[in-house]
Amino acid sequence: MRPFWLEQALMGDGDLAPALQGAQRADVCIVGGGFTGLWTAIQAKQRNPQLDIVILERDLCGAGASGRNGGCLLTWSAKFLTLRRLFGEAEALRLVRASEAAVDAIGDFVREHGIDAEFRRDGTLYTATAAAQVGTMEPVVQALQAHGIDSYHALAPAEVARRSGSARNIAGWYSPIAATVQPAKLVRGLRRVALAMGIRIHERSPMLRCEAGPPAVVHTPSGSVTAGRLVLALNAWMAEALPQFERSIAIVSSDMVITERCPELLQAAGLADGVSVLDSRTFVYYYRSTEDGRLMLGKGGNTFARGGRIAPVFDQPSPYEAQLTRALRDFFPSLGGVPITASWNGPSDRSVSGFPFFGRLNGAQHVFYGFGYSGNGVGPTYMGGQILSSLVLGEDNAWTRSPLTRGPLGLFPPEPVRYLGSIVVRNAIRRKEAAEDLGRAPWWVDKQLSRFANAAGKADKG
Repeated sequence: MRPFWLEQALMGDGDLAPALQGAQRADVCIVGGGFTGLWTAIQAKQRNPQLDIVILERDLCGAGASGRNGGCLLTWSAKFLTLRRLFGEAEALRLVRASEAAVDAIGDFVREHGIDAEFRRDGTLYTATAAAQVGTMEPVVQALQAHGIDSYHALAPAEVARRSGSARNIAGWYSPIAATVQPAKLVRGLRRVALAMGIRIHERSPMLRCEAGPPAVVHTPSGSVTAGRLVLALNAWMAEALPQFERSIAIVSSDMVITERCPELLQAAGLADGVSVLDSRTFVYYYRSTEDGRLMLGKGGNTFARGGRIAPVFDQPSPYEAQLTRALRDFFPSLGGVPITASWNGPSDRSVSGFPFFGRLNGAQHVFYGFGYSGNGVGPTYMGGQILSSLVLGEDNAWTRSPLTRGPLGLFPPEPVRYLGSIVVRNAIRRKEAAEDLGRAPWWVDKQLSRFANAAGKADKG
């Protein structure tokens, strides 16, 4: 089964790049044809047009997380407090500003290259849907404003309900520096641009094994690539390919539903543009409209993988379709009669810190990796491309000096503790937030267990 976004994108772009055949050579081999791999290749080629780059993709470009996420192009500003704790104030401010610049850089790129990615820079709303969530954004907003980053504006309750289209949102902060995209159209558009630049792409060419070298050699079912530099951009599939990273990420689903077209109802509800709306739960509900008048709603933190393995459920309709449909109709009672077109889910590679990490594989100076976007990859993968292309080109700049390039900042417990612990914490969060939805005080134990997932949130909370 293909997720809705990818099916829609392939209707206008269904050509298949040939699988790798025979032994080939390249200056740079990139394994993974999603956002990270494509942005890395494009940015490296822009700065060094003579570079011979090959991308190997196990399926189709966009078949992984890049083509099945919610399409919310967010910044790291709402996570400033965590960035400051991890990396210090100066680097935290640089990363926030870089994440904001990435929004406009992506917008400029799609316009320049004629990519119909449905890019709409209409901002984002972080809301509260229960009294317990009210005020949780204030500490991070105050810290941002103290440093002159004041894109967030508190809205009156009536304005929150109007702007978000739903009376369930009782408080909120709005930032104009955010966008929404049709993610599969974006990744397929990047693929088209990469091919036009002379970057070779081979789809249906999974990496079977890799010899680090130097030079590095990547073997596929029908061929191999020998390259002076190698980039591994597999994201959630990284732990499967390289077991040494099994404890660096926890693989958890984000599940989505999308309605049939109902533009008049959305317009009447107040969703007149591409604003993304996220509540203040740990595993947030998020939603936004589409250019063709549909409503997409999703929620993270549902299905957990065991041992870093991508389970078959990640390529099937969401097991949580009924729950998501109920949530959608709770937010938008007027859409109660609108059919659900599709549901899907996909694996999200959550790191201990909640941020991606990059590095040199086993210290090798010619083999690089980056993953762990933790459910917020549409914008930060552009930054990942800045980091990895800088490493590939051997540059000395703020990206190659960033602490993001020092590998994972922590490890999850080994199995089965990680899997069982994930389920215990997830269920505690569900009970806690269900109690808060009803205006009741959660159990003390559930509140304490929920703290283990703080890094999974889209925003820092006071």
